[in-house]
Amino acid sequence: MTRQELIEQIKQKQSFLCVGLDTDIEKIPQCIIDNAKKEHGEEEWILPAIWEFNAMIIDATAPYCVAYKPNLAFYEAYGIDGMMAYEGTIDYLKENYPNHFIIADAKRGDIGNTSKMYAKTFFEGQSQVDAITVAPYMGEDSVTPFLGYEGKWVILLALTSNKGSHDFQLTESPDGERLFEKVLRRSQQWATDEQMMYVVGATQGQMFEDIRRLAPTHFLLVPGVGAQGGSLQEVCKYGMTKDCGLLVNSSRGIIYASKGEDFAEVAAGKARELQQQMAVELAKIHFISPNP
Repeated sequence: MTRQELIEQIKQKQSFLCVGLDTDIEKIPQCIIDNAKKEHGEEEWILPAIWEFNAMIIDATAPYCVAYKPNLAFYEAYGIDGMMAYEGTIDYLKENYPNHFIIADAKRGDIGNTSKMYAKTFFEGQSQVDAITVAPYMGEDSVTPFLGYEGKWVILLALTSNKGSHDFQLTESPDGERLFEKVLRRSQQWATDEQMMYVVGATQGQMFEDIRRLAPTHFLLVPGVGAQGGSLQEVCKYGMTKDCGLLVNSSRGIIYASKGEDFAEVAAGKARELQQQMAVELAKIHFISPNP
């Protein structure tokens, strides 16, 4: 998906919502587990349970979002069954919702030949995705192998929302430049805003002004709204650009909003609430027409 195609999807949906598919079998509704065990047995239930949960969440939330972000850790933890569920989820999205942007939240990044194989994993074959999150710590040669694919995106970790982000990301060099600022400045030598985005946590608030000073036009993937306490309005105030420039992710606040049989319906309601708030923010910058 190109940058312009993504922008058009945001305009059509009046939404820049990304739904995080962080599927944990310890948190999914018991009705899903019971049904999977009944149909597939006590030894074979994990794969169908993850798959059924994801499919129902996707069907319920697709009208209100433009992107999905499965986090690989939640699939790798369950071995072959988990990875088959991940691949099945990607295939389901591509077959039924081809206009949705798909992000593999894998946070890869290693020496060049290893990154090359990671890139091959996520950007080639039937279950390829549109984008992958990449850790920049090992520098240019760990990132550039992901940039050799037309229409594919690298989403580079810049300033994250976790407490430990202060341990390294905000440390200053002798000239006063903070590490996340160096990441932003240096990485723009590797790719343009047509192929690279940045992860910036929603809890960083006014720090978005510093991000935008260095990366004024790049899209930002913003986790941390909802369950982690980030404010959508604050993110938009400091981080939104004339063509939106944001993909705001919500995971737990949507997919685990209910543990009952109504979980998909409740998830749809939570996604709709965010979409409506996003439409208001998009209208403020005249990206879309305000509702009458």
